[in-house]
Amino acid sequence: MTKKCFDADKYLKIQKKIIKNRIAMFDKLYLEFGGKLIDDQHAARTLPGFLPDLKISLLQEFKDEAEVILCINANAIEKSKIRADHMISYETEVLRLIEFLRSRGIFVSSVVITLFDGQKKAKDFARKLKDYKVKTYFHTFTKGYPTDVDTIVSDEGYGANPYIETSRKLVIVSAPGPCSGKLATALSQLYHEYKKGVNAGYAKFETFPVWALPLKHPVNVAYEAATADLGDVNMIDHFHLEKYGTTAVNYNRDLETFPVLKEILTRITGKTIYYSPTDMGVNVIGECITDDKAVRKAAKDEIVRRYYRALTDLKKGAVTPEVPERIKLLMNELGISEKDRKVVLKADEKRKKANGLPSAAIQVDRKFIVGRKTGYLSPVSATFLNALKEINKIPDEVDLISPTVLEPILEIKNKTSNFKESYLKLGEVLIALSICSTTNPVVKKLLDNLGKLEGAELHSTHMLSDDELVVLSNLGINATSGTEIDIN
Repeated sequence: MTKKCFDADKYLKIQKKIIKNRIAMFDKLYLEFGGKLIDDQHAARTLPGFLPDLKISLLQEFKDEAEVILCINANAIEKSKIRADHMISYETEVLRLIEFLRSRGIFVSSVVITLFDGQKKAKDFARKLKDYKVKTYFHTFTKGYPTDVDTIVSDEGYGANPYIETSRKLVIVSAPGPCSGKLATALSQLYHEYKKGVNAGYAKFETFPVWALPLKHPVNVAYEAATADLGDVNMIDHFHLEKYGTTAVNYNRDLETFPVLKEILTRITGKTIYYSPTDMGVNVIGECITDDKAVRKAAKDEIVRRYYRALTDLKKGAVTPEVPERIKLLMNELGISEKDRKVVLKADEKRKKANGLPSAAIQVDRKFIVGRKTGYLSPVSATFLNALKEINKIPDEVDLISPTVLEPILEIKNKTSNFKESYLKLGEVLIALSICSTTNPVVKKLLDNLGKLEGAELHSTHMLSDDELVVLSNLGINATSGTEIDIN
């Protein structure tokens, strides 16, 4: 497993203090939360020790003084935009966020549907939100944006949006994904707050890029790889350098929009508080890295994984050729290549030995375990079962699931599906294992030890299905695949 090289406890302590200091500057603070609020697997992979739900632990430190506004773009609803790591729509992710945050005692006060222009699906979603007893607001495109500041900061611009009722000192503005209208929502609120005589402020919580790390540090380069489809490019914050003589890293979109954003904030508040995009940020993640060498290694591994995923996304038609090309250039800058992912080589070796059958390999600690497609199992399912045997010291010849169990499952699966498959996928195999565990203590022990596979590396010679990718992600297994399609 990857060595932990990030101090989560220290991070929570320092981060809480920094946010409290920023809150103290205003009567009310609107804090825009970038990136994933929950299940931040990219941060967990790039900074081993950063827990996927660490941001939620942070918000719980403020649960008595904070509330959350969730933003979702009406166009994302209309186009059924998907959160790729879980293969769920943005609407479903909003509902999941509401339920998850509430379960942790964090108050979700409202949902804002941004860029609304009468979209039917957005109206339908607003009706669904009533069942969740959360207030829903519609915000339209801001007139005059992005260059006509006079119109933007007026009743025709931000003033045209309804004011979102808030009751707490800290307002977290978050979203299911990028381009959801978080910034516009926060600034619209600031406009209304100042008309009401409230000294409100704005700040930004971004995990990446890490401003205190060098521009070409692998952690920052990994951010560029993760956002290659958005065209984000890390740059030196020249505003910060000019004002303070300190080098800080930000990214192109923030730097390009900062002059307008600074002018908007000055017009609304009547004063200048921030002189650079870095000034607006509150994240101190760079101070909590405990082993820079290990972090660099983890970040480089993530970049290579991103390259393989970009290749499969290209095959699916989800991205343009420029995306993997961009990541390949980043790899070249750091002197790494796709051959550095050793688990790929092991999977390819297994395929050759299996006479070309789809195969897979998983790396647990320093050990490689392989498998191939069988009469009942997908290559990933077979490899997964082999890994469970290995880490639990069960002889290879032992069948964890009897063919008498697998065969009827496969039969009923194909009877109820239009697409016939000759094998069971990982999720289906896990269900079969769960059933067997009720009468087989050995299998129950295996399932109890699933956590030992968290952080393992897996590669399949053939393209993984979306549902297997989701299961692997939920298990904390870092998976990639080739671009060939298994035609059964």
